[in-house]
Amino acid sequence: MNLKKASYNLGVIATIIVLIWIGILKFTPTEATGIKAYVSHSFLMSWLYHVASLQGVSNIIGTFEIVNAILLIVSFWNSRIGLIAGYLTALIFIVTLSFIITTPGIWHLMDGVPVTDFFVVKDMAFLAVALQVIDKHQTKATK
Repeated sequence: MNLKKASYNLGVIATIIVLIWIGILKFTPTEATGIKAYVSHSFLMSWLYHVASLQGVSNIIGTFEIVNAILLIVSFWNSRIGLIAGYLTALIFIVTLSFIITTPGIWHLMDGVPVTDFFVVKDMAFLAVALQVIDKHQTKATK
């Protein structure tokens, strides 16, 4: 078994599943309300609320996540699409990681230990997968 290939594939498949799952959730009113505090304080995304409603913004984000997941699926067969998918995946998780510094009150103490909303912190692992996708497809896509 090729452990490097298997671990890469597992990371990409896990990222695809998460993007589809959270993308679908964005079409629900609960999730649209749940992301408002993050998106509205983001210097990268707050402008969306000037062009779309609460649910509309969530739908736009969800659509972007699902389309990106589809591009990641295609990346297994097409390196040019893989490179695009890698950069878009990195963008998604850089933006969500930026919430750590843009969202007021995201940090708090729990029994004296600083904690944050853990869904944001886990995005570091998905960013690492995105960088692996870019690395894998960068050379192949330019040939």
